[in-house]
Amino acid sequence: MTEIGAQAVWVEKYRPHTLKDMLGQEGIVPLLSAYAEKKSLPHLMFAGPPGTGKTTAALALARDLFGPEWRQNFLELNASDERGIDTVRTTIKGYARTSPIGGVGFKLLFLDEADNLTSEAQGSLRRLMERYSGACRFILSCNYSSRIIEPIQSRCAVFRFRTLTPEQSRVLLERVAAAEHRTVHPAALEAIVIASAGDGRRALNLLQLAATYAEPVTEETVREVATVPLRSEIAAMVADAIAGDFLGARRRLLQLFAERGASGEDILRALHSYVPELPDSGLSPMEKIRLIDYLGEIDFRLAQGASERIQLETVLARLAMKSERR
Repeated sequence: MTEIGAQAVWVEKYRPHTLKDMLGQEGIVPLLSAYAEKKSLPHLMFAGPPGTGKTTAALALARDLFGPEWRQNFLELNASDERGIDTVRTTIKGYARTSPIGGVGFKLLFLDEADNLTSEAQGSLRRLMERYSGACRFILSCNYSSRIIEPIQSRCAVFRFRTLTPEQSRVLLERVAAAEHRTVHPAALEAIVIASAGDGRRALNLLQLAATYAEPVTEETVREVATVPLRSEIAAMVADAIAGDFLGARRRLLQLFAERGASGEDILRALHSYVPELPDSGLSPMEKIRLIDYLGEIDFRLAQGASERIQLETVLARLAMKSERR
C-alpha cells in the first residue's frame, strides 16, 4: 500500500496498487495475477457487493499488466453517470477502436456499475465487445450480475467477489491504524468490523471518521460517529421488545433515527444480521425463521415507499406480542 498524501481519504490512500497486496478474494487474485503474468485475458465481469474490491482489482490488474504505462491503456467509466446508448456509441466505441500503447497488444476499459446500463445500451455494448476484442478488453463491474444480459455474460469470465471475513476486515483496519499511528481499542475495532459487515470501504471510512473525532478510538467513539446501528444497540432494542416493553424498544428505535441518523434500511439490515446470532435473545429457532421471513416482507414495503418508522415499529410490536402469548 502506498501513501499519497497526509490528508487523503484513507480508502484511496491505502488502496492496494498491485494484486499481491489485496486482502481476501483468494480464489480470484491468483487467476488475475496469472492473466497479468501471461499478458493475456478474456473480457471479465466482476460481480459482488459494494466494498469487496472490484474496482481495486481492476486498477491493480492494469498496473500489473501494463506497468508505468497503465494509465495510457486504461479507461474507467461509471455506468451510473453514463448509462445510455449514446455513451456506448461515442465514448466507449471511440476508446475501444484506438490502438494500445506498449507491447501488451490490447487496452482495458473498466465499466463500473455496468448493471445500471439500459438494455439498449447493453445490446450495443455486446456488439462492441465482439468487434473490438482484438484491441480492447472489457472489465464490467456490477452488484447484480442478473441485470446483465446473457449475451454479455457469456462473453466474459465471471468472477464473484465475496465480502471480507471479520478477520480480514480486522487485519485491514489494524494495518491502516498502524500506518496512521492511531490507537484503536479492541472493542472499537470489533464494533467497526461488525458495523461494516464485510464492506472494506465502509470499514475504512468509519475508522477515519472515528479517528478524526477522537483519539484514542473507543467503542463509544464509534457509537457517536456511526450511523449504522451497533450489535449492542440492536440487542438491547430486541431484548426490550421480547420482554414485552414495547414502549422501551420503540424509544430505542426512535433514538437510532433521531440521535444517530440511521436510516430504516440500515436498521432493518442490522436486525437481519444480528438477531439470528443473538444466543440469549429469547427467540426459538422457529421464531427466528418467522422473524427473518417477516423482515423480508418489511424490506419489500420499504422499497415500495412505506414509512420506515411505522414498518419497523410493527417488527417490535410483533416481538412484544410474543411475550404476551407465553
